[in-house]
Amino acid sequence: MQMTFRWYGETDPVTLSHIKQIPGMQGVVSAIYDVPVGEVWPREKITELKQKINEAGLTFEVVESVPVHENIKLGGSDAPRLIENYCENVRRLGEAGVKVICYNFMPVFDWLRTQLSYELPDGSFALSYFNEDLLQRNPLQSELSLPGWDESYTKDQLRDLLSQYADVNEEKLWSNLQDFLHEVIPVAKSAGVKMAIHPDDPPWSVFGLPRIITNAENIDRFLRMVDDPANGLTFCTGSLGASAQNDLPAMIRRFGGEGRIHFAHLRNILRIGEKQFIESSHRTTDGSLDMYEIVKSLVDCGFDGYIRPDHGRMIWGEQGRFGYGLYDRALGATYLNGLWEAIQKERGKTV
Repeated sequence: MQMTFRWYGETDPVTLSHIKQIPGMQGVVSAIYDVPVGEVWPREKITELKQKINEAGLTFEVVESVPVHENIKLGGSDAPRLIENYCENVRRLGEAGVKVICYNFMPVFDWLRTQLSYELPDGSFALSYFNEDLLQRNPLQSELSLPGWDESYTKDQLRDLLSQYADVNEEKLWSNLQDFLHEVIPVAKSAGVKMAIHPDDPPWSVFGLPRIITNAENIDRFLRMVDDPANGLTFCTGSLGASAQNDLPAMIRRFGGEGRIHFAHLRNILRIGEKQFIESSHRTTDGSLDMYEIVKSLVDCGFDGYIRPDHGRMIWGEQGRFGYGLYDRALGATYLNGLWEAIQKERGKTV
């Protein structure tokens, strides 16, 4: 297992020096953020990013993410050109020593929350999702304001994009995903890169948009589309764990046992009703997910890939990128490293 930490580049309030000081931290997960989605990343930008991370004493072997253009998800006329650009990015990242690329196939919205600063009883602030709040917002009929997304599109752009998805149901989205995989996975395999799709977050439809990477049945369908080790998963416990129907340890043993989990986002959430949750600290006792069983499942299936602590609360007065502050994620990394060491020793393995 290699512990990593997400970094958003030079504009990130969390510095590489901070990340290096976290006990057990080995690598940084990052990306090129100033190139428009769908375009090819310049080699010099990839090299510069890698050099900065390596000079800080950390590895750069995971990219999160190379975004999939909406026209690919829609199956539009420009999809072939955009997929070829995507393939070229995979080739260039492989040349630079990147081993895993995390991406998602969620229409319009990536992760979605209804509040970014939900105050917890201890005075910390966390991301939260309340479905009834979301249902009161109609992006086609009113001014939509969603936490974390106000800068992604103008109001008119968002309405136009949503209207383009009017005829895209789940089966159409599956078909477009299959077209994408058939082109990208052979390139990734040749480049020595493993593709790791991120589950939909949350794992249910929002605003009528189809979401398909949501449960064990759908993940199995996804993996069989191109049944190759290069086609795998980013197993995100917070995303999949938002649904009480998902048995996370069983899913890890199933798909991890097949060698198809290449990257793991580990965090806890507190479910407080149907389709509503608050992001808690990483500890088992603070949320609805059994983090000990989750880590044990990874150990037992022989997982040797990359892990990162996922979203953290804002604690100790920290101000920064919502979900991606330093302190709580650092605590999470230390907690996860402790679980990993203890379980390894329980199994009679050296750490």
